[in-house]
Amino acid sequence: MSIQYRKLGASGLKVSDISLGSWLTYGGYVERENAVKSIQTAYDLGINFFDTANVYERGEAEKVVGDTLRAYPRDSYVLATKVYGQMGDGPNDRGLSRKHVIEQAHASLQRLGVDYVDIYYSHRFDPETPLVETLRAFEDLVRQGKVLYIGVSEWTAAQITEAFAIADKYLLDRIVVNQPIYNLFERYIEKEIIPLGLQKGFGQVVFSPLAQGLLTGKYTSADQVPDDSRAAKLENFRKRITAEKLQKIDQLGEVARDLDISLSQLSLAWILRQPNVSSALIGASRPEQVTENAAASGIALDENTLQRISQIIED
Repeated sequence: MSIQYRKLGASGLKVSDISLGSWLTYGGYVERENAVKSIQTAYDLGINFFDTANVYERGEAEKVVGDTLRAYPRDSYVLATKVYGQMGDGPNDRGLSRKHVIEQAHASLQRLGVDYVDIYYSHRFDPETPLVETLRAFEDLVRQGKVLYIGVSEWTAAQITEAFAIADKYLLDRIVVNQPIYNLFERYIEKEIIPLGLQKGFGQVVFSPLAQGLLTGKYTSADQVPDDSRAAKLENFRKRITAEKLQKIDQLGEVARDLDISLSQLSLAWILRQPNVSSALIGASRPEQVTENAAASGIALDENTLQRISQIIED
């Protein structure tokens, strides 16, 4: 197995097409030992792209990621974090105001134990803050060398387009990456976001590529779920396990078996068929999951397989 690398949008930065995230896991319900081993395994396999956010367990995920990556040369990996979410009880403890962006950037750098992050995301769009204010704050962080590239997450095509117009008008740093949800069951970005990314030069680093574990095949019933699974711990997620989805997952499993790969590898390879996707962001509660998912890197699905998959998910 050899990890493949792709350019992050139109930038010169190369990231592994499989990356490792820390949402709901590191600093949360995943034991620290497994979290650390998962990061170490990813790095050893050639994954060079690690993602976290200030709001994940109120900074605890950043600490786990930073503590673990400190064992490796800083220039050997790409580190991303985010700003926007609620980090305190005060009126300025969330959003994308200059105050919150700058203060949280410094707090994230301290928790991560680094001088800079490679990518700094706006975790969501903030309708209460002028976009030019947010983009100027990001620009200042770039000029100070604390952030190398800027990105957004789950913004609409209209919001991203406006950000590009403002950046071009005032000669501010441009967005090079968007982080949306994308998987076999969530395909909204295909209509507007991916075409816009190809036009404007920003790549997609997609989260929840396995639909939070649904596309691993470990769920066979909405009523009976593994004790150590996400569904067992999160009631909202359990509600997403429907008979219709389970039927499609069973059919997708047949396609994977015909190719002698796992369902998760098939699901990730399907995502990576998109040239505008720079990386698929996996979550892992055990290092074995990292190893299995990383094996999807470089798998090319032929046209016949892609047609079979389309028939299943569009039926």
